[in-house]
Amino acid sequence: MLMLIILLATFMVSLISLIGIFFIGMKQDTLTKVIKYLVSFAVGGLLGGAFFHLLPESMASGEPSLFIYVLSGIMIFFLIEKLLHWRHCHKGQCDAHTFTYLNLIGDGIHNFIDGMIIAASFVTDMRLGVITTLAVAAHEIPQEIGDFGILVYGGFSKSKALLFNLLSALTAMAGAVIAYFSFNQIVWLKGFLVPFTAGGFLYIALVDLIPELHKEAGKGNIALQFIAMIGGLLLMWLLKIYFAE
Repeated sequence: MLMLIILLATFMVSLISLIGIFFIGMKQDTLTKVIKYLVSFAVGGLLGGAFFHLLPESMASGEPSLFIYVLSGIMIFFLIEKLLHWRHCHKGQCDAHTFTYLNLIGDGIHNFIDGMIIAASFVTDMRLGVITTLAVAAHEIPQEIGDFGILVYGGFSKSKALLFNLLSALTAMAGAVIAYFSFNQIVWLKGFLVPFTAGGFLYIALVDLIPELHKEAGKGNIALQFIAMIGGLLLMWLLKIYFAE
């Protein structure tokens, strides 16, 4: 029965990845304009997720190899991007920007961790499990809005962006199952994956997305980009404060 509750909780959280459906009905010209600022919002969300949530969590746990794991995340994501560019791009032309796949990988690992956290919370205490699920769901809303924007901006169709975002989100269920059946053995895995994911988020935001924002000229664009970025950071900060223990 507990396993069923855990799977249902993680599945419901995973469905938040479909939040991009609210943008489906937009006219293409309007969506194109909105997407540019969703990418800025996503930069704020990724940086906020790394600096306000993932890294403080690792530091609080006393992880001795914290910065090595962060650096490994940055380096591995660099190698993955190089491999993806070699595999999918020819003569400088790509069907989709490689950062779209990087974002799916990073988000998939993040969701996997979320699934582990939800399962571990339910195993510890039912009430704690419910609170943790609500907290994770609240964090996922801004994250998934930004992810949808990144995928569409990077060349995915709207329907393909929704599908791949959902598949990435469903890794939470795999994380939940693993955590449930090996509750006492997941401490090291989580200790590695949390800072590793932070490194991946930093790489995507600073190396891939911010250079894309520099392509948009004009004072108006700069101001709106900055506001959207601050909005992503502020929302992640407020979620940090609201769900602080």
